[in-house]
Amino acid sequence: MSPAQTSPAPVRSPIVERLVGETGEPQRVADAAQALGTRVIPRILSDIEELISFPLEMEVEAVEVVRFGEARPKRPQFEAMSIVPSKSSPDALAILAGADLVGLLVGAVFGGDPDLPAEPITRKPSPIELELVASLFESVAKAFNGSGERALDLRFPVGTPTSGAELGKLVLRDGPGVKITFKLSSSAGFGTLSVTMPQRVLLMHRGDAAQAAAPGAATPGAWKARFGEEVMRSSVALEATIPLSKMTLSELTGLRVGQVIEFPQDAQANTRLSARRKTVFVCEFGKLGNHFTVRVRHPYDAGKEFMDGLISG
Repeated sequence: MSPAQTSPAPVRSPIVERLVGETGEPQRVADAAQALGTRVIPRILSDIEELISFPLEMEVEAVEVVRFGEARPKRPQFEAMSIVPSKSSPDALAILAGADLVGLLVGAVFGGDPDLPAEPITRKPSPIELELVASLFESVAKAFNGSGERALDLRFPVGTPTSGAELGKLVLRDGPGVKITFKLSSSAGFGTLSVTMPQRVLLMHRGDAAQAAAPGAATPGAWKARFGEEVMRSSVALEATIPLSKMTLSELTGLRVGQVIEFPQDAQANTRLSARRKTVFVCEFGKLGNHFTVRVRHPYDAGKEFMDGLISG
């Protein structure tokens, strides 16, 4: 069995998606999908053993972090697909059988010669072929569903697969997803089967196992740190304020255009640097060349400011 290839998707710009969706932790998503795909293979082969006339081998060929809407082929032809709902999602699994797999499956079920090459179908699958594909999809869904507290709670039975022109009309919700591609093979040839899941479904039911198995997996603390990194990259506007002398309301109403107001003697050394209306530093106002500057003196202490105000009052 060859090792699966993983291809995390490129980073997208929306911050919410970067934090909790497709690009938040692509490696964690890929690891969880790889672990799940490897685990279900023996269950699938065991379930279809009585259905086929010669043995098939199965392996995880690739794991890709994708958009869930990409589960459907871009140019549907002779593939067959079923959408399997669950208690928590109307589209927990999107199972797709390629034309090569349909051809291989027909030969394996109806006693084809395992030494003769299996040819991919070049037409829309017949009702009998769709029944065979549906039986395979049922086994795949059962294996993915699992049991106990971590079960996906999929809805059974799996419906008749959609194929041909109807595939192009199939509406899939967009969102962060992960695609596991399997390769089923024999001496007659091979076929491809893919299972695409929304990331939230995968991580809700299977993310903890991959996290525990991977030595570098993100812990809750690491995730908080990653979230903090995103927040710390956000931009804020800085404001430097020089304090003036106190003035009565009567004096304030008496101000006129052109009137000069004198700064206190220590005003330059007590410039307040604020962000989002919160004072963060006490600075010293100055000039560097042709540019005005503020130099940070020390962090702003609100408690000390309050006490100083009481004493001066």
